Amino acid sequence: MMLKEAAIAAMGGSLLFFLLIRNRVHPAHRLAVTISSIVVAIAFYHYLRIFDSWSDAFTFVDGTYVQDGLPFNEGYRYVDWLLTVPLLLAELVIVLKLAKSTTRSLLIRLTIAAVAMIALGYPGEIAAADSTTRTVFGVLSTIPFIYILYVLFVELGRSLGRQQPGVRKLLDGLRYLLLATWGVYPLAYMAPSVINDAATAEVARQVGYSIADVLAKPLFGLLVLAIALAKSRDEVAPQDDDLHRELEEFEDA
Repeated sequence: MMLKEAAIAAMGGSLLFFLLIRNRVHPAHRLAVTISSIVVAIAFYHYLRIFDSWSDAFTFVDGTYVQDGLPFNEGYRYVDWLLTVPLLLAELVIVLKLAKSTTRSLLIRLTIAAVAMIALGYPGEIAAADSTTRTVFGVLSTIPFIYILYVLFVELGRSLGRQQPGVRKLLDGLRYLLLATWGVYPLAYMAPSVINDAATAEVARQVGYSIADVLAKPLFGLLVLAIALAKSRDEVAPQDDDLHRELEEFEDA
């Protein structure tokens, strides 16, 4: 499946890029970029496993996928999310450099909500398309999902006024990127319930998840990197003109 190959390339390429650019970031903001590297590394590994499982489960026949092999293992994706979603939220909070008490509170609450969202979604994911179980767990997992969005838009929104104008613009874009990409996941989750053909529904679901993952991990990481670089420029001594110029050139690129 070409999309999964593209997702693997995106995760691997962004991992290499984050590792190479990490030392350009001021040490005070480097942790967020390190977390971005970990996120795409985890996703890269799991996409390799997802691709292998897909190849074992489906065959492309006469222009369409036919499920004629082993059952497709959706567990790889959920293990990936269980690890990467809390880290994605953590890198956003960490790069803001809020007060320690605020940072600790946000990290704890967002991590609990993220784990609850993933754990509640999995039983519904593996349930039959027309079962009550799928609907019930889909609704339950939506509750922490909405809570996370509330925290991002209301509580983190309060910190925007304390950020520099350039950082404020990037942070606002980051929040809307999360809203847009995370909105794809529920739609992909519902695919088996609205598409009659099982193989077609599975393809639609995997396409939706893969597109959302690429946007929510490598692209999200790039915006976090841009915020870290913008903050790094404020941390650099005014006399260090060469480093200032390097940071400005990278941001313009």
